[in-house]
Amino acid sequence: MKIEANSPEEYISKLNEPRKSAFSKLRNVINENLPTGFEETISYGMIGYVVPHTVYSAGYHCNPKLPLPFINIASQKNFVALYHMGIYANKELMQWFLNEYPKHCSTKPDMGKSCIRFKKIKHIPYELIAALVAKMTCNDWISLYEKQLKS
Repeated sequence: MKIEANSPEEYISKLNEPRKSAFSKLRNVINENLPTGFEETISYGMIGYVVPHTVYSAGYHCNPKLPLPFINIASQKNFVALYHMGIYANKELMQWFLNEYPKHCSTKPDMGKSCIRFKKIKHIPYELIAALVAKMTCNDWISLYEKQLKS
């Protein structure tokens, strides 16, 4: 389910309740806990948090005209998705997340490589997401990204 939007506000305005409220809360949690240097934007048809070219001029290796992606959130047909590239690239961060998840949710995490899916919006662990978002600075992400590119 792709939502055509030019801004995060427009993206959220196109959602139906109760997803709109949950998605707004998720966005607020990310914005309140995201370290400085990242920028909120529309990226890949989702709300994205990227390293802007002003911070990392090389951009994304797949398309250097694009800023370096870090986190995206999306309202998909059957779930709300959080894409966190740091989890994908950092095994210790992934292990931390998997260890913490049961402290916040009674269900198993539904995950792909960088995607965390929440099929029931009432089960979104906002406190855990706040902690996850705060764990990696912009410079940490750039260093990890460059290390992954070279390997």
